Amino acid sequence: MEKKYIDKLAWIFLKDKKILTTLSHGKDTWYIPGGKREAGETDEQALIREVTEELSVDLIPETITYYGTFEAQAHGKPEGTIVRMTCYQAEYSGTLNPAAEVAAYDFFSSTPTEKVSPVDVLIFGDLKNQNLID
Repeated sequence: MEKKYIDKLAWIFLKDKKILTTLSHGKDTWYIPGGKREAGETDEQALIREVTEELSVDLIPETITYYGTFEAQAHGKPEGTIVRMTCYQAEYSGTLNPAAEVAAYDFFSSTPTEKVSPVDVLIFGDLKNQNLID
């Protein structure tokens, strides 16, 4: 069976050894903020746009740094559909405020794996191994 890939970008923002996560309207799974790129966008352009749409803040372009790329079965998709999450860290300006499809945000430590998608479980684990989250 040929694997199908979903290409996504994620913003890893850490505070007090916890990671920022978002909850979309009508969903029960929390996700690291980010999303899919639109045609012609660079990783940075897509990440800046998605974070502004979801959380009403502006990433500061010169602070964007690559963190890592993670792959796992896509949450809620047919078996063999793999999400490839390219993660970046960055500082932001403005005040976090849920917008568009995002209903809420929170900061999680490494414990709530039943509340996040399979790829986010991998990212949480990596952050924990690096001693970046509790």
